[in-house]
Amino acid sequence: MQNGLFILLVILGVYLVISIILYFFQDLFLFKPEKLPKEFQFYYENQQTEEYNIETRDGAIINGLRFKAKDPKGVVFYLKGNSKSIKGWGKFAVDFTRHGYDVIMVDYRGFGKSTGRRTQKNIKRDMQLIYDKIKEKVSEKYIILYGRSLGSGFATKLASMNNPRMLILDAPYYSLSKVAKKFIPFMPLSLLIKFPMPTYKWLKYVNCPIHIIHGTDDRLIPYKTSVKLSKIKPKSTTLHSVIGGGHKDLNTFESYHKMLSEIINSRPKKVNLEGSSIHVKHSSKPTNAKA
Repeated sequence: MQNGLFILLVILGVYLVISIILYFFQDLFLFKPEKLPKEFQFYYENQQTEEYNIETRDGAIINGLRFKAKDPKGVVFYLKGNSKSIKGWGKFAVDFTRHGYDVIMVDYRGFGKSTGRRTQKNIKRDMQLIYDKIKEKVSEKYIILYGRSLGSGFATKLASMNNPRMLILDAPYYSLSKVAKKFIPFMPLSLLIKFPMPTYKWLKYVNCPIHIIHGTDDRLIPYKTSVKLSKIKPKSTTLHSVIGGGHKDLNTFESYHKMLSEIINSRPKKVNLEGSSIHVKHSSKPTNAKA
């Protein structure tokens, strides 16, 4: 009896220690920032950039870049993933500038040259601040929100509170709690996780066209996640599948670039369903069968 009680206490103790570690150190597991010195100079071959720093109301500095296109059609606000800094992510701006769109990229708090305490609330507020700055110079009908992996949640939240031209989600998650549950299913993550990022909840309030791009072989965030997300607002959502694509290599697929070009350069067209089979139902009985 005493041995059984001792084992139970040990198990509970280990469980408690793991819970404490997850709560206080989850930032280290979730974010993989690359810090840059203030004097660092950004450079991208064949890309014209402008660096800026924006101070938040709590005194943090959000550092970002504007990649300039000639005679821009609009602006893509690109919200990056959870690793590195915009020093490396900047290479993807060309996928939009080549189509005539300016690109705005920023580093989250603690990434690159950005400063400040990183919380879900703070980052959401920071992204809204940047969006508001963009709106001062560009009408929302020319703003495209693009969220990549971690950034897909923040992009969805922004779209739910504003009226951009469209929302593009690249390898999005249903919620970060669900992603974490995949790796540590035995922990009470609803109580522990500080960045639940419920993309599925925010998506319900997005009124602009939604495009979801996902690789069918993504092992970090399964493709079925996007299938599930696409069913939340099916009338305004289009799911684009990159056959064989993983989580980090979609840019190496020609099909990705083709679909991206079609998404950002097209305008939504209302489909005339008159005369189509939309209301035709299959019947188990022949149409001329007698009752």
